[in-house]
Amino acid sequence: MKFSGWPEKGELVVGEIDEIADFGVFVDLDEYEDKRGLVHVSEVASGWIKNIRDHVSVGERVVAKVLDVDESSQQIDLSIKDVNDHQRSDKIQEWKNERKADNWMTISFGEDVSDEQYTRVAEALYSAFGSMYDGFEQAAIHGEEALEDTDLDEGEIEAIVETARENVSVPYVTVTGYVDLESPEADGVDDVKAALEAAEGNGEVPDEVELEVTYVGAPEYRIRVRAPDYKTAEDELEESADRARRSITAVGGTGSFHRERETEDE
Repeated sequence: MKFSGWPEKGELVVGEIDEIADFGVFVDLDEYEDKRGLVHVSEVASGWIKNIRDHVSVGERVVAKVLDVDESSQQIDLSIKDVNDHQRSDKIQEWKNERKADNWMTISFGEDVSDEQYTRVAEALYSAFGSMYDGFEQAAIHGEEALEDTDLDEGEIEAIVETARENVSVPYVTVTGYVDLESPEADGVDDVKAALEAAEGNGEVPDEVELEVTYVGAPEYRIRVRAPDYKTAEDELEESADRARRSITAVGGTGSFHRERETEDE
């Protein structure tokens, strides 16, 4: 998506160098419609510049910092030297992500999506998530629930969620813990089985979470949780262990949770 307005002072922008002169470099801004900025020779690189072409070339994509914007004279002053490696890397990744999201918008609404609909949907995602990419990512993780508070209609939400879940690679983390479950009752095996089913959530685990309970060696069982972030993963792990403990203690058994696997002494 290209913005129709103007960049703000201090903003980092991505652009392609389309002309080089002795006094500076002209940059066609990728994120703004019909906007072109100038990097004065003194802002191309640190130190004395003998030949500007030793530092930049036509067709090169650069990240620049906006020094000043004068809408009346249609002028945008930029600096390449004021952008450090970390900022450059982060901005390029952000730009690449938005290009992906732009493609996902086409997948969601078709090649012939109207400018009006595209802009409205894009603005809704920017308003709610800060970027189109983050909107699609949250839709992939949380489904329609992530878009409930936006101004998008039901059909648009369904289209975004379907596209997101087919195309977005969501970062996940995995955490592991262990529960010891014992029951002194004659039907103790059934009591432990019920506690394990409780640990698995009885079908109530959130869609974005994968939870698996496996046998290690009586009385120890492993709980492995895969979730979009550590907080969610840790919360679900603790809740799973709590469900198992509550289930087994309710029938007179015992249950305990620990993070490392217990091994017998040699």
